[in-house]
Amino acid sequence: MSVSELSKAEKIFVQEHLQEDVSALALTLGKYPHFNARQILRQVNGYQVMAQKVPFWFNCPDVLFPASLSLEQCSSELTARYKATLVNRPEMGHIRRMADLTGGLGIDFSFMARHFDQAVYAERQEELCELALHNFQALGLTAVSVHPGNGPDVLTTLQEPFDLIFLDPARRDDKGSKVVALSDCEPDLTQIKSLLLSKAAFVLVKLSPMLDISLGLAQLAETVEVHVVAVDGECKELLFLMKGNDPSESSSADGLAKKAEPVIDCINLRSNAAGQSFSFTRNQEQQLVCRYAERPMIYLYEPMAPILKAGAFSVLTHSFDVLKLHPNSHLYTSDQLIPDFPGRHFCVESCFPFHSKDLKTHLTGMTKANLTVRNFPVSVAEIRKKTGLKDGGDVYLFATTLHDGQKVLVKTRKPI
Repeated sequence: MSVSELSKAEKIFVQEHLQEDVSALALTLGKYPHFNARQILRQVNGYQVMAQKVPFWFNCPDVLFPASLSLEQCSSELTARYKATLVNRPEMGHIRRMADLTGGLGIDFSFMARHFDQAVYAERQEELCELALHNFQALGLTAVSVHPGNGPDVLTTLQEPFDLIFLDPARRDDKGSKVVALSDCEPDLTQIKSLLLSKAAFVLVKLSPMLDISLGLAQLAETVEVHVVAVDGECKELLFLMKGNDPSESSSADGLAKKAEPVIDCINLRSNAAGQSFSFTRNQEQQLVCRYAERPMIYLYEPMAPILKAGAFSVLTHSFDVLKLHPNSHLYTSDQLIPDFPGRHFCVESCFPFHSKDLKTHLTGMTKANLTVRNFPVSVAEIRKKTGLKDGGDVYLFATTLHDGQKVLVKTRKPI
């Protein structure tokens, strides 16, 4: 049986058992010898993963899924939709043709392709190509073509230039271990960059959140934008948008001409709330002098993860009326609430040295606290052992170092 085929009865069975444990369901399937048990279990598992990760696919009963590894590595709907917004901006010009050279399961492709008149999906694994043909039709994507084979090789066979080429290079070696460096990924961007830039007006590349951004910019010098993307506070991916040679005059996009200094966009997408964003350039960060506070004031701020990844530290003290506690602490403070600060903010209740006497005085009666360590010589586990505090509650303790080098705990709560 083809991987992209399920009988009507099997499809119904899958939809009726989406809430069941896959292991237990495997035993139940013994009662249905005429069913393809392996295929059904794969689909139930796939829908269970998609329920939270990609709800749009979950709500399509005709979508089919591959083995677990492809599900594990695929993008979430939040990040896929974000990429779709990037390629559907006036700055990108009139976009008509795109190519995804590392199609995978096709999550990113399925959201981006809707904004193009023509979209090419290329993938080395024949099984994924077969699934893509089925799934894109099930998802209502009609102006797409699927090409089995190595993405860069497929690209050389296509005559028409593209407005956008997208790649998500595989970040695992032959042994299955994760890799970060561009030259260790497959395909190796350092080897095919010239080909990509000659074929498209823009090249969008998804890279590991562990990659050093400065190194990435050095190797991908044509970059005009870097997007550091987090979901619910956890960095998930780096997106490098490069300006190509624009082989099609009709594809020109003056709004994103090659710049001397790429903009770095820090984005925190949130499942149940509006996202947060902050943009800066490395020149701004390097040229601005950071402003410091001697001690925490009325409010304390913790920047969102993409800002910490991107290194936007001094620029925050000029973009917002906040002061930094220490060059390496990455915590900020103010006397007036800055509600749009890109991160979390807290009300400061007290600040005291990390000594037994002070701990006893300030933590009396407390049994729980949320602990964060920023530039502090003692770990969260050691602080919990010393204080006896369990995790949780409405108190947030920040163990950090002040501008004068003093090691302190800052006791805070979230604003009401």
